[in-house]
Amino acid sequence: MKRAVLALALLLASAAAAAAQSTVFVVRHAERADGGAANGMMGNDPDLSEAGRARAESLAAVLKDAGITAIYTTKFRRTQQTAAPLAKALGLTPATISSRDTAGLLEKIKAAAGNVLVVGHSNTVPEVVKGLGVTVPVTVGDAEYDNLFIVRRGEQPAVLRLHYK
Repeated sequence: MKRAVLALALLLASAAAAAAQSTVFVVRHAERADGGAANGMMGNDPDLSEAGRARAESLAAVLKDAGITAIYTTKFRRTQQTAAPLAKALGLTPATISSRDTAGLLEKIKAAAGNVLVVGHSNTVPEVVKGLGVTVPVTVGDAEYDNLFIVRRGEQPAVLRLHYK
């Protein structure tokens, strides 16, 4: 009986450690159809451009085997459309979180089982990465859409920055 309890305790400890080591993929939405800040139309909610739709498909191809179990977007079409191809491929329904509720998003990420994708904005991506415990500051320029931040959670969170087309 003691062996069974010990084995169960070890199994639970291993599961907890694995959950704590989950990975969070953080990207900015893909290219906007209106060109973004360049034409001063930041107040509206544009769809993705053709290049943005192609980038969203590329993101889905890159992450289809990454073990994503949850996807978080903001209320804006560009974040939802960026996540849509992957969500469809995985049979997931993205959760919509306010772009101003970083604390609420971080709570959901930390409670999620498995790996997570967050699709945000140039100003929210750095906040999310920092909120996950990464001490190295990251920035996302207004014209940058190809960053894929991979945050490995755990006692000492780390970030890897990749670029995708």
